[in-house]
Amino acid sequence: MIPRSRAVARAVVYRTFYRLPVSLRRRLVRLAVPKYIVGAVTLVRDTEADGAGRLLLLRQPPGHSWTLPAGLLRRGEAPVVGAARELAEESGIRLSPDQLRPAVPNAVVHALGWVDVVFEAEVPASRTELVVDGAEVFEAAWHPLDDLPRLSRATARLLGYYGIGPLAGQAPPDGRPAT
Repeated sequence: MIPRSRAVARAVVYRTFYRLPVSLRRRLVRLAVPKYIVGAVTLVRDTEADGAGRLLLLRQPPGHSWTLPAGLLRRGEAPVVGAARELAEESGIRLSPDQLRPAVPNAVVHALGWVDVVFEAEVPASRTELVVDGAEVFEAAWHPLDDLPRLSRATARLLGYYGIGPLAGQAPPDGRPAT
């Protein structure tokens, strides 16, 4: 139980806070609440793959490891719209937002202040042209789930949440307490 003097002080603070104009209250809350960077990620699987399946991965600068199609959301952009936009920009795969479905879990909160909102899609690799710009993305390719190339640390951790890759089966995959 909260000591009486502390409870009284809290009541005074809240009463004072709620008497402030709404615009000032919003500013104060924004100062006090943790800030997160929000990104959208798409796990794209090949519908024609045998065995464990294949996943679309990208090789981006500096080019030492592979990542997933992903990027930051624009201000006010819905996560599913951002995921479809980033997928098209980075791989040339154009899917409408209604062709993406939320992954489970749909959001992964990382310890360093960012949140990934994750979606899934399936396309036939043989009929899907991959187009990269050579600047933001060097290469896009389909990789067997049971023989993935060297993944970036962030990608390996994220895929671990979905039971994929070298960190699959670890709970949570990054070794830190779930948040």
